[in-house]
Amino acid sequence: MAWFGKQSEERGGNLPAATGVPVLAVASLDVFYGHAHALQGVSLSLERGVLGIVGRNGMGKTTLCNAITGMVPARGSVRLAGEEVLGMAPHEITRRGIAYVPQGRRVWPSLSVDETLRLVARKRREVDRVYAMFPRLAERRGNGGAQLSGGEQQMLAIGRALLLEPRLLVMDEPTEGLAPVIVDQVAQALRELAAEGRIAVLLIEQNLGVAMSVADRIGVMVNGRIAQEMPTSQLAADRELQERLLGVRSGGEQADEEAPSAEAAAGEARTQVFTVRRAHAESGAPSLDKVAPAAVRGFNRWNAGGTAAPVADIARAPVLAEVPPAAATPAPTSAAPAPRVYEFPVAATSLRSAYVTGTFDTKGRELNYLRQSLEKLGLRVVTVDLSTSGKPSSASVHPREVARHHPQGEAAVFSNDRGNAMTAMAQAFEAFLLTRRDLGGIISAGGSGGTSLATRGMRALPIGVPKVMVSTMASGDTRPYVGPSDICMMYSVTDVQGIHRISELVLSNAANALAGMIAHPPIASTTASRPALGLTMFGVTTPCVQHVTHRLESEYDCLVFHATGVGGQSMEKLADSGLVAGVIDVSTTEVADEIVGGVLSAGPGRMDVFARHALPYVGSCGALDMVNFGAWNTVPERFKGRNLYRHNPSVTLMRTTAEECRQIGEFIAAKLNAMRGPVRFLIPEQGVSAIDRQGQPFFDAQADKLLFDTIQSQFRAGPQRSLQRLPLHINDEAFADALVAAWREIAQPMAAGRRAG
Repeated sequence: MAWFGKQSEERGGNLPAATGVPVLAVASLDVFYGHAHALQGVSLSLERGVLGIVGRNGMGKTTLCNAITGMVPARGSVRLAGEEVLGMAPHEITRRGIAYVPQGRRVWPSLSVDETLRLVARKRREVDRVYAMFPRLAERRGNGGAQLSGGEQQMLAIGRALLLEPRLLVMDEPTEGLAPVIVDQVAQALRELAAEGRIAVLLIEQNLGVAMSVADRIGVMVNGRIAQEMPTSQLAADRELQERLLGVRSGGEQADEEAPSAEAAAGEARTQVFTVRRAHAESGAPSLDKVAPAAVRGFNRWNAGGTAAPVADIARAPVLAEVPPAAATPAPTSAAPAPRVYEFPVAATSLRSAYVTGTFDTKGRELNYLRQSLEKLGLRVVTVDLSTSGKPSSASVHPREVARHHPQGEAAVFSNDRGNAMTAMAQAFEAFLLTRRDLGGIISAGGSGGTSLATRGMRALPIGVPKVMVSTMASGDTRPYVGPSDICMMYSVTDVQGIHRISELVLSNAANALAGMIAHPPIASTTASRPALGLTMFGVTTPCVQHVTHRLESEYDCLVFHATGVGGQSMEKLADSGLVAGVIDVSTTEVADEIVGGVLSAGPGRMDVFARHALPYVGSCGALDMVNFGAWNTVPERFKGRNLYRHNPSVTLMRTTAEECRQIGEFIAAKLNAMRGPVRFLIPEQGVSAIDRQGQPFFDAQADKLLFDTIQSQFRAGPQRSLQRLPLHINDEAFADALVAAWREIAQPMAAGRRAG
């Protein structure tokens, strides 16, 4: 059945002739949700046919679809038949020839099947083609979208997209949640489309069997990246490769801690084995009808480079081709013990509540399970809905109430752009939390989007407030979510979808953890009698900081932070929370990475906390002679001709130039001038790091002098603000003594004021 006859150019037309220009070319695509880097330099090319992208939930597959179709802001390049479409509005991209079948179908509930199709089609015969492709839709043509089954809605969504006469069809999880017989029908429809060769298809699919039976090539997505791309035949014929890349065993098992719920075992196991068996049969692999018991070995996470830690062998029951219904739910062996109810102090029950937050439209069952678990333990619970779908909410706090805390009001949150809506809701949630006087602790559960939403608010809370995030992202790089905060990230093991034997364990443990934190606040530290003092240290400034702490540790609780980006952020987070009395900021090296483009930047807000709080500040130029990169081969090409120093196999340093030093000096002077408290800034004229002295690889007197002169010329002195240039090296003991003396000079009046009060 051919979909394309003579088509108008504005609707896309046929695929271009073989000219070497791919239908879809994606290059260096990046997407951010707040601080979360969801897509990380994704590149792929689809000349024609079907490209399947597989991967677990939370890996960025839906974000890739949304970026290609203009639903979320992105950086990089997306070309359709050679034309750049990135940055166009979604409707313009659709006109150019990209049709989208989104995850979750998204059919209009109030329109009938026939009305939906006629709304898109230009001629009646095009609707008849859809009915010929999906006879079930013809039978249900008078039913509204809300009256259709999941499979019927999926057929309608595919037919709706085909009526747009696209060059490229983007399909996100088309078989999600469908019964096996419907999965087979949808897969057959995709194979027919691929056989016609008139439409290229980008297929996002978790069902490996479907992906392998339809796609020409398979790309594996892990943590926002395309980890590997290969011909489908190569993946289908290599069961060991499937296990290594995807965690899928030949018996339909996944080599991680996932286990299906007892209630879903019959249906899900049958579906999984059915689809994988078919793919293996087509590739000539041995039959999977009889599967021997297996054990899980080796890596237990989806990862591109085998970075997951090995786990002990876990005995796994066999997954059979047919699961008897009677075996789906084992009889309980004993009654579950009654939950312990904590004896909370009055403040914990009436003034301190456990906040359960998240997107209740998609994670309502899981979030309500957390609520019930916490209530059984005796806590007062407040539920906060962060959904942006506009659906009715059962939470204590409606999403519109949260959205009103956005600087531009709730209209900024409830927009038609999902990516912008999520970013705006996260901003509103951050402001909302800071107004809550009864918050004793906070917990959430979700995938990448939900984690980005919830953790932005968590990061705004002071250090010490209990924060627990159950997330599919907790087994990867958690820095975008945790940042400088004390968020406890707990890996969900399975996707946060449904209540079953695994999710019950994980969510119960998370609820118990939060309850324990609220019920048992930290005992006063033995160092609490001494004021806390923050210091920043880098490897090349270690002698200086050690000298300073040795001289002050009897009077102050010295908290030393490694200036690796997060280190500086963490110190300033404590300052924002009122947990330090002041800082001796020896190592401001993170500023160099921010200005030049290194990997250890603390962001453009470094040092801004001292403009918000009148804390005493003593600073210096520690390690401003260097910019940080990873291993030698990770240094950007534009820097390969610079003065580079191999600090160790994992760290490469680059000497800052005179011009870069001038920019760094301007940045630091502006920050110093904005500070509200007493300021002392000391400049070591003989060098700012262990490798910046006479005879060392980073010694550059001219660059250092321009750095020092820029700071001094732009620094605004005053009664409580001074700058000193000392003929010393930063690691000289005399320079450490000068830092200590400067600190005592500005800290003594503060201490005297506290004693008088």
